[in-house]
Amino acid sequence: MAKPNSRLTLQDYVFRQLGAPILEINVADEQFDDLLDDSLQLFYERHFDGVEKVLLKYKLTTDDIRKGRARGGDNNLGITTTTTTSGDFEENENYLTVPDSVLGIEKVHQFNSSGLSNGMFNLKYQLFLNDIAFNMGYNGLLNYAQIKTYLEDINFLLTTSTQIRYNKRNNRLYLDIDWAAATDGHYILIECYRIMDPSNYSGVYNDYFLKKYLTAKTKKQWGQNLIKFQGVKLPGGVELNGRQLYEDADFEIREIEEKMQDTYEMPVLDMIG
Repeated sequence: MAKPNSRLTLQDYVFRQLGAPILEINVADEQFDDLLDDSLQLFYERHFDGVEKVLLKYKLTTDDIRKGRARGGDNNLGITTTTTTSGDFEENENYLTVPDSVLGIEKVHQFNSSGLSNGMFNLKYQLFLNDIAFNMGYNGLLNYAQIKTYLEDINFLLTTSTQIRYNKRNNRLYLDIDWAAATDGHYILIECYRIMDPSNYSGVYNDYFLKKYLTAKTKKQWGQNLIKFQGVKLPGGVELNGRQLYEDADFEIREIEEKMQDTYEMPVLDMIG
C-alpha cells in the first residue's frame, strides 16, 4: 500500500523500500515495533505535526481542594513526607494527573466571578450594551475599543495568572493557586499540546518524515543484525556486508535528523527578562 494507515501496512512499506520481497529483511517484528515506537516518540517531541493544540476542561472536586489546602503537621491529608538524615520534608500534593497523551502545557485559565469579566452586570457587558447595542455604534467603535483595552490592562495588573508546574515524565500538573478560594465544581481550562496518536489519527503513519526516518532506522537494525555474519560466505560466494548497511543507515539517520531540525522542528523561543 502506497499510503500506510496502520502499523502492518507501514511495516510492509518500509520493508519494500529496503528491497522486499526480492530480499529478505532480517528484522524481527518485535524489533520493528521498538523502532516504530522510538520513531514516533521523536515525531511527537520534535516535529511540529506531531502534536495538536487543544483545550481540556476539568472540574475540581472536593478531594482536589482538600489536597491543595493541606498544611502539613498533624493534618497529613494531601501531604507527601520524605524522611532524610536532616529531617522530614513535606510536599503538598496540589497536582492533577493529566492524560498520558498530553505532551506539554502552556497555561491554565480559570473561570471566576470577577466583576470585570463575568455576570450580566459586569463592566464589559454593560459597556457593550450601552455603547454598541443601544447606541448602534453611533459614537464610533474607537471609544469602545479604547475602554476595552483599558479594562484588559486593569484585569492583567490586578488578576495574577495561574502559576503552574508540569513535567511530562510524571504527568502531574501542579496548580500554585489560592485553593481556599476554589470551590467544588469549579472549572479550569487547560491549554495544552496533545500527541497525534496514530490509533486515533491513522494519517500519522503516512507522514513523509516518519516513513523516511523509520526506513533508515530499520536499515540500521538490519545491518546490526548482520554484523555478526561479517566474513561468512554463503553458497555461490556471496558475502553479507552488515557493517556497510549499518554505516550507510547511520549516515542517513543523521541527515534526516539535521533536516528535521531545520525544516520540521519548531524554532526555540528566546527567553526575555
